[in-house]
Amino acid sequence: MTIEGGEDVSLETLADGVFRCGTIAIVGRPNMGKSTLLNALVGQKISITSRKAQTTRHRILGIQTRPQAQFIFIDTPGFQTRLMNTLNKALNRTVTSALQGVNVACFVVEAGYFGADDVKVLQLLPPDLPIILVLNKLDLFSRRFQTPGERDLVLLDFMKQMGLPWNELGGRPDQTQQFAEIVPMSGKNPDDVKRLLDLLENYLPLGEAQYDPETLTDRSERFLAAEILREKVFRYTGEELPYASSVIIDQFKMDGRMRRIAATILVNRDSHKPMIIGEKGERLKKISTEARIDMEKLFDGKVFLETWVKVKRGWAEDHAELRAQGLE
Repeated sequence: MTIEGGEDVSLETLADGVFRCGTIAIVGRPNMGKSTLLNALVGQKISITSRKAQTTRHRILGIQTRPQAQFIFIDTPGFQTRLMNTLNKALNRTVTSALQGVNVACFVVEAGYFGADDVKVLQLLPPDLPIILVLNKLDLFSRRFQTPGERDLVLLDFMKQMGLPWNELGGRPDQTQQFAEIVPMSGKNPDDVKRLLDLLENYLPLGEAQYDPETLTDRSERFLAAEILREKVFRYTGEELPYASSVIIDQFKMDGRMRRIAATILVNRDSHKPMIIGEKGERLKKISTEARIDMEKLFDGKVFLETWVKVKRGWAEDHAELRAQGLE
């Protein structure tokens, strides 16, 4: 599908001079701001975000086209290293498969921290792939210091450590390469995002654009509607529930210029259902209303949204259900 937005680039412009086009994977452990970074790089919200880990479950493709280059970004789920249920194993397979055939990868970590879970992601990275180490959330890191000078000294020391060969950072013994670039940044800072794009452009191969310049994602409106609704469930429910919930779009059809959408929020236990519905249905109403408003902004048109909540025990361990949701 095509989501309108981004820089106005004509096909005639793309035909002139040297042009680069390539694929960039965005990888890292959960809750590193990968989806926020993807949205910033593309220039539009196409991947849902949350402060809770495991927000992204699918491979999301985001496309940014400049006059001289087209960037095809692959956002991946955070690599799961702890609770290894059927769902999380499927998410990890999505991460490893996303690294196949890409031109460069952004390995996203939290600025100032590199722990055991980051090392497990590092061990997945192929030896012949250029890796840009993105030290994200620089804005949060900066709050720990009283002066910019103090922050810069600590950050510089951390960057020197990250410049060691991967096997010295805890990678596999055969991982003797180093990161191609180390980029401290905040995904919320437009100047930082532009700087990262400028740098990534150098790693893209020469070639024609693979997508129309106005295309921002390969995902359908049906998929994006499900993701928007799932984001609201994450936002307005407790810590336990989101990981046992999912969204199924039962109906998506055009009625003139209005989109009529029927959706089911799937939960794992009977006790989860009232968490979403809330007292007198108020929480479900809030979730649905905010989802509808976001859908109307993204689709640039009216949306009629009907939402139900259904209990399906063990769905996250059911291979057939995961395949039906595109998670296997």
